This record gives sequence, C-alpha cells and structure tokens, in this order.
Amino acid sequence: MHCRPHVVAPIVHPPKCCEQHYFDATVVPHIHPSHTTHVNHHIFQHQHYFPHTESVVNEVANQHFHCGVPAPFPWGY
Repeated sequence: MHCRPHVVAPIVHPPKCCEQHYFDATVVPHIHPSHTTHVNHHIFQHQHYFPHTESVVNEVANQHFHCGVPAPFPWGY
C-alpha cells in the first residue's frame, strides 16, 4: 500500500537579485588656462592717537519730607 506524503505550504525565500553593468566611454576634454597678474601695492599707514583727560564732578542732592500734619513754616508755606 502506498501512502501519500504529507505536504506543507512552501517557504518562499527573497529573490537573489543580480545586476549586469555595461559601460561606454566618452572623452570630454577639459582645458585649464592659466594667467598671472602682477600687482604693485602702495600702503597708507594711518596712525591714530587717542589723548585722554579726566575730570571729577561732585553732586549734592537735597530731600524734604513732610511727616504728619504740616506746620506753618516761618518763611511761608
């Protein structure tokens, strides 16, 4: 007697990807010209001087306070 084999669902693996590259050469000429410029310089040297002086200022301030009921001042109010 022959028994049928037990078959399960297939396992599908990711595909193996292969590439083939083909190249064709194109020649692109590049020209790099050169030029020299001679520059003569004259410099102006500006000299800056900063003389400094100092002074002193003394300030005086006065404050008047009215505390309580104002009393008549002898010189007027």
